[in-house]
Amino acid sequence: MPDSHDLAVIGGGLVGSAIAWGAARLGADVALLDEGDVAFRAARGNFGLVWVQSKGDGLPPYANWTRRSAALWPDLAAELSSMTGTDVALRQPGGLHFCLSEQEVEQRAAMISRMHNATGDIGTRLLDRGDVRAMVPGLGPQVQGAAYCPKDGHANPLLLLRALQAGFRRHRGRYLPGARIERITPRGADFAIELGTTHIVVRRIVIAAGLGSATLAPLVGLSMPVRPVRGQIMVTERLRPLLDWPTAQIRQTVEGSIMIGDSHEDVGFDEGTSATEMQRIAARALATFPALGQAQIVRHWGALRVMTQDGAPIYEQSGQYPGAFAATCHSGVTLAGSHALALAPAILDGMLPDELRAFTSERFHVPTV
Repeated sequence: MPDSHDLAVIGGGLVGSAIAWGAARLGADVALLDEGDVAFRAARGNFGLVWVQSKGDGLPPYANWTRRSAALWPDLAAELSSMTGTDVALRQPGGLHFCLSEQEVEQRAAMISRMHNATGDIGTRLLDRGDVRAMVPGLGPQVQGAAYCPKDGHANPLLLLRALQAGFRRHRGRYLPGARIERITPRGADFAIELGTTHIVVRRIVIAAGLGSATLAPLVGLSMPVRPVRGQIMVTERLRPLLDWPTAQIRQTVEGSIMIGDSHEDVGFDEGTSATEMQRIAARALATFPALGQAQIVRHWGALRVMTQDGAPIYEQSGQYPGAFAATCHSGVTLAGSHALALAPAILDGMLPDELRAFTSERFHVPTV
């Protein structure tokens, strides 16, 4: 006989693990189906930012959802630390986006104005050359200014994933590694899931399988049109304290190493690296902090983001098979607070909140005249 659970979350990455942990902590009987490290783990390439200042430009509900997540993050980090003993290295000192030309300054100022008008003031402001140099020593002459947001921060994405999965098991969740979905069959109010010789039956199901969601979602009447976008990251040796604030392209971890990144490449499912893109990333980092020219690069790699057409998440309940939900985004660290402490309870209640109505896949299927 198949095992039964209240909820199955398909996808053991940052999105799925946050939802599974959030549901299990409320007492639900949850199964987390994880393909394992053979999957395209987006967490491997996550820069670790809890980023607010630029999320939701042109889509106010995304800005509000991101701000809610940043506000929930301290509670999430504290609860994970208390339960698992893992410090996910959350720091929220505010964040900087450096501008290396007057054109970038103008573009950033326009974005700040748009978001202020659409979603209200959250303290984001534009710093001129003098202000940013007083705030951050050692900047290169090419830095013309920076946008600063007091709500930005950063964390360690791999420690976050570890803590979420450890906490999930502490809450008696059932973790199924190496789970390759062979069939999902809606059966009245339930869903039967076949995983080779393992069969389970659940009342609710969440498709949070990253890039695999595109093929799994139609099995339960959902659409999740996601595509891979490669990001490359390089990491230096451990250095003396250089940067107290996370930035969009450079951040210093609590261990002292410098992470350098922010590439966006449309190369299909290629997780490799390219010398050309690494040179571009390094050149911008050196223009920002010339002292990095003396640092040794100890690692570099590529990983695949899970991206929708407009860059915003998808959250949706199936109209054809109620009880089946879609959840995907490319901001698994930033939105972990909302996923664990707001989205998971809503899924257990069987109804997504109105604030997520803007994130259904219907926005990608508007008929043309």
